[in-house]
Amino acid sequence: MTLLSILLQAKGGSDMFSNITMIGLILLVFYFFMIRPQQAKAKAATKFREGLKKGDTVVTIGGEYGKIVSFESDDTVIVEIASTVKVKYEKAAISMEASQKAQQKEEKATVA
Repeated sequence: MTLLSILLQAKGGSDMFSNITMIGLILLVFYFFMIRPQQAKAKAATKFREGLKKGDTVVTIGGEYGKIVSFESDDTVIVEIASTVKVKYEKAAISMEASQKAQQKEEKATVA
C-alpha cells in the first residue's frame, strides 16, 4: 500500500494539524532517503579527489584508464594513458567508483 493511497483513504475532515504532520513526515522521508545519501556520496567523492596522489591508477568518467603523473593545479591533473600520451584532466572528471575498482584489481594482480 502506498502512502498516497493511505492519504486518500483518510477521513475528509479539515484537520489542518494532521495535514501539516503528513507533509512534514513526507519531507522527512525524502530527506533521509534521497537528499542525505546524495550529500554523503558527494562528500566522499570530494575526499577521494583531494586524496589523489602521483602514481595512482585512475579511470575518467569517459572510461580512460591511466596513472597520475603530476598535478598542474589544485583542480587539474596530468594523466598518462599510454607510454607517450599524457592528457590534462580536471579532477572532477575522475570517477571515484571506477578508479577504486581499478586500484583494487591492480593490487590483486601485484599480490598474486
